[in-house]
Amino acid sequence: MRSAVKALAAAGVGAATTRAALHALRKWPPGGADRWHRTNYAGRSVTRLAGPAYTTGVVVASLLLPAPARMRAAMAVAAGTAGAVGVYDDLAGDQDTRGLAGHLGALRRGEVTTGAVKILGLGFAGITAGALVHRDPRDAVSAAITVAAAANAVNLLDLRPGRALKSGLVLGLAGIGGPAAVPAAGAFGAAAALLPDDLAERVMLGDGGAGAFGAAVGVAIAAGASRRGLRRIALALSAVNVASELVSFSSVISAVPPLRAFDEWGRR
Repeated sequence: MRSAVKALAAAGVGAATTRAALHALRKWPPGGADRWHRTNYAGRSVTRLAGPAYTTGVVVASLLLPAPARMRAAMAVAAGTAGAVGVYDDLAGDQDTRGLAGHLGALRRGEVTTGAVKILGLGFAGITAGALVHRDPRDAVSAAITVAAAANAVNLLDLRPGRALKSGLVLGLAGIGGPAAVPAAGAFGAAAALLPDDLAERVMLGDGGAGAFGAAVGVAIAAGASRRGLRRIALALSAVNVASELVSFSSVISAVPPLRAFDEWGRR
């Protein structure tokens, strides 16, 4: 009962800090509001300020919540780093180079794209969070892969309103009961606070928000899963990232009725 109360309180803190951050960013948008606007898939103008708002909310909530220091640090570092490199890619990204293969290929040629910076940043987030969550080197490696792969996987889903948030919330249920339950609840509360605006196409997570949320989900899973389960999840998430280079997730979702119904739920 006490743990449930703590989780609910943490979710409230995450939601409140994220909403406050979004309000402040809308009032004082860095570089001007036009810098953050983007036309979405339906031709509507939305703001990507939800990305830095979510990242700020999770980092602040993680530092404030009563939880083991290593878990709070893992959540703050993972979400903060993924959010920062994602926002950088949102604002300065080169649209001519896409996908893991494209950015890694450019890096081999000596060209450092914003996507390559994001990949390196997610690697750093994963390694650091993995070492904080698990002391055993083998478990830390599995956790690192899980955090980095989850961050990129959720980011890949941010192509339709609410898709990344709904999918991340479902995926994150695997880590609700682990030692990172309190900071995870804060991260999930922050995501839930943005879901109505995302579904209504008033905001967009962008790479910054989706990456930060995915990293937070990865930390929750890495802390809560068993050793065998964590290895399987790390492998599965890696396979999802590889599959994204070969197939369109939107096409797959549209072709599978249950996935399509879940994807369309709540959308305007």
